[in-house]
Amino acid sequence: MSVTTERRTNLRRTELLETVRAALPGSAVAVVACILAITTIVISLFRQPLDLVASLAGLAIAVPVAMAAIAAGPVRIVAAIAALALAAVAPSLLLLGGRPGSALLVALLYAGAAVGARRAVHAAVLRPPRARIAGGRVGASAHPVLLANPKSGGGTIERISLGAEAVRRGIEYLVLGPGDDLRLRAEEAVQRGADVVGMAGGDGSQAVVAQVAMTHDVAFVCVPVGTRNHFAKDLGLDPGDPVGALHAFGDAEEIRIDLGMIADRVFVNNASFGIYAVIAGTEGYREHKPETAWQVLPGVLGPEAGPVDIRFTGPDGREQAGFQLLLISNDPYRFTADSRFGSRDRLDLGVLGITAAKGGEGDDFLAFATEWWRGGGGRPSAWLQWQATEIEVRSAGPIPAGVDGEALMFDPPVQVRSLPSALRVRVAPAGVRSR
Repeated sequence: MSVTTERRTNLRRTELLETVRAALPGSAVAVVACILAITTIVISLFRQPLDLVASLAGLAIAVPVAMAAIAAGPVRIVAAIAALALAAVAPSLLLLGGRPGSALLVALLYAGAAVGARRAVHAAVLRPPRARIAGGRVGASAHPVLLANPKSGGGTIERISLGAEAVRRGIEYLVLGPGDDLRLRAEEAVQRGADVVGMAGGDGSQAVVAQVAMTHDVAFVCVPVGTRNHFAKDLGLDPGDPVGALHAFGDAEEIRIDLGMIADRVFVNNASFGIYAVIAGTEGYREHKPETAWQVLPGVLGPEAGPVDIRFTGPDGREQAGFQLLLISNDPYRFTADSRFGSRDRLDLGVLGITAAKGGEGDDFLAFATEWWRGGGGRPSAWLQWQATEIEVRSAGPIPAGVDGEALMFDPPVQVRSLPSALRVRVAPAGVRSR
């Protein structure tokens, strides 16, 4: 077995163990509740074999249907209604048979099993996995500083009283005011002796402070209060618990992750050229992303749209042009049609994930996207995906790009490269939450 194969095998084994560990508590609750419900049904209807068979059959069919209701998308409502109808067979027969206490107990046990099963599925399938990066334990920061963007996430930091929580923990809390330069504020914090700097904001703000931390080799803390929080999710943080991220300023775990660099600017997620860059540069996009994208796409893909002038060297070493999308990510994204679409399993591979798509215009592009989403992959010549440590993007004029969701313009050629293990990131120990 080669070293690469062995590493992949070990990674899959680790993934499986983490999935089992995450799903175990919810699964245990669901199994125990089902066993107790079955026991109650058998004891109560033992002398009524027809009702007993009907009740157990309803439960046996309701379980897989309920799982579909938890995990499925378009059929969720139908599956949920069907599962409830099937599960109601036993309580209904018990109630009609003059056993209201048993009926209520079975209904409560069913509810407990449903809650446990949903938590198990969410933990094992729907929640992005924590980045599996080897790290080490570190002590509390001597001079912690947290910068905060009050506009991120529609004012999340005010709603959760993040500033008060930070000050209570001894963290210097700096809120950006109108006209403040985030990079300059972060630099000043480091010059005043900060040994750990954190950012409470969206991914674009995270990248700015991360670049300062990288330059001065101080540790970085991500506090997820943005709208999407892609970077935080791929770090394994819980966007629903931004206060819990403050634990990383105390006794914590420190890991090293990669960063991406486009020209002289760091990115934590991706740099995108083509369709997305045009959409991201449209006024109003940040406030109304879906609506803006819907309005812009016809002009980008319609019959009146001109070609996208971006050129690059493909994985085979040949010049490529005419692609409508070029996505360059800091470590590769998952592009599988499942709930983990668009997430990254690791942030320490030391490579860029590069994806280029050319689907034609109008209906041709929609057909290409539909075919790819269903697993067909589209025409081989219309879809390129590979990994590299660097790539050069060329054009006849200035190149628009979306960098961590922000619209920027670069003079050609644009150099994009990976910065392996460039950033020291502190995360709260596993299992630690805000309260």
